[in-house]
Amino acid sequence: MEADYLVVGAGTAGMVFTDRILAHSDATVAIVDRRHAPGGHWQDAYPFVRLHQPANLYGVESVPFGADRRDVSGTNAGMYELAGPSEICAHFEEAMTRVFLPTGRVVYLPECEFVDEGRIVSRLDGRTVPVTVRRRVVDARYLEGRIPATSAPPFAVAEGVRCIPTGGLARLAQPAGRFTVIGAGKTALDTCVWLLERGVDPADLTWIKPREGWWPNRRYLQPHDLVVDQYVANAAQIEAMAQATTVDDLFARLDEKGILLRVDPSVPPTMFHGAMVGEAEIALLRRIEDVVRLGHVRSVERDRIILDDGIIPTTRDTLHLHCAASGLVRPPLRPIFEPGRITLQPMFWGTVSFQYAMLGVVEAELHDDDQKNELCRPLHLWDRNVDFLISYAALMANARARGQHPAVSAWSRTSRLYPFAELERYADDPRLPEARERSRAHAAGALSNLPRLIASA
Repeated sequence: MEADYLVVGAGTAGMVFTDRILAHSDATVAIVDRRHAPGGHWQDAYPFVRLHQPANLYGVESVPFGADRRDVSGTNAGMYELAGPSEICAHFEEAMTRVFLPTGRVVYLPECEFVDEGRIVSRLDGRTVPVTVRRRVVDARYLEGRIPATSAPPFAVAEGVRCIPTGGLARLAQPAGRFTVIGAGKTALDTCVWLLERGVDPADLTWIKPREGWWPNRRYLQPHDLVVDQYVANAAQIEAMAQATTVDDLFARLDEKGILLRVDPSVPPTMFHGAMVGEAEIALLRRIEDVVRLGHVRSVERDRIILDDGIIPTTRDTLHLHCAASGLVRPPLRPIFEPGRITLQPMFWGTVSFQYAMLGVVEAELHDDDQKNELCRPLHLWDRNVDFLISYAALMANARARGQHPAVSAWSRTSRLYPFAELERYADDPRLPEARERSRAHAAGALSNLPRLIASA
């Protein structure tokens, strides 16, 4: 088998990148993935997980996603629809079967492992498929994290203790007397919200949180007729970044404006994982009073839980929910574009699909790796508060740099994956000129102040 590109991984990054390579070039692509169907970790995710952003801004650009309607009930009411794992996997399956394969330029090899530069091995029967890659191997799994469904808990569990990954909640064989949620990330937030929405008494919930986090407000990443709200909030954010005197001061300003949210206003957050939540979710989570802040869990025994900084009691009828997998990994950064290789990594703060689609456009439209790497500088996935500042500074710098590359700039302004693509449709909104002027007045100040704030962190 021969192909111009060999894409390793048919998750979001690999599928979105491939979609733009096909649209912007005549290249051939082989896609190899160890799973049975496209979708990456969404194939294994817990059944009640939802995108934390509107469906319209996710997925491959060539296939519309979602029905472009607002939710009328639940914690996302008033905002544009989210999507669950079955819908996401169906979207990627449609992209593969109705867009990629009909081009005649794509070969798809599911249930296979990429072994080295010249070999792919079937996970079903062990046969080897020799492959010649004419241009580059595209590593779409470099940042693949772990999820509870496929990862053992990072703590010891004694025999007889009821402890399951959070996805097991949808298949319980017997009810629980109490629930203990272990983890501070988005999976733990989702689990607590899901239990509360289904009538579990907050008094029957214990939430073990090693850290408190900041969470971007989903209200300010909305498409269509809500895009002006997003733009107004973005202008306020740029102004805050220009005027803040410290990192804590900046987060306090964004907290006051409702741009960033936190569950417990009395505890200073030290974590920023970037997942978006809604104000209604935060209100539900604040009903949980039994919150344990004693570090990470070391072991769960039949009658007690041992943590870094203390011990708390538990019971035999308590169901312990493992939400503590490391979903955001931080391997060493490497240049995205190298001879014979592309390593997909984030470049700035923003939606993942837009970033990985941009990498496909850059690969197809630009012809010098130095130019590509100058425009596309990789970042670590966010973890600390300062990572938000680092990634936002990169976003502003990238937006300016795109102007030097007309093909990339023209694509980004019109892509459905670009959060502000529809802004000009609402040019008559009286808030828009004021927000635009506010952004222009403070952009230079934000660009010069952010490095100072980052250096002080």
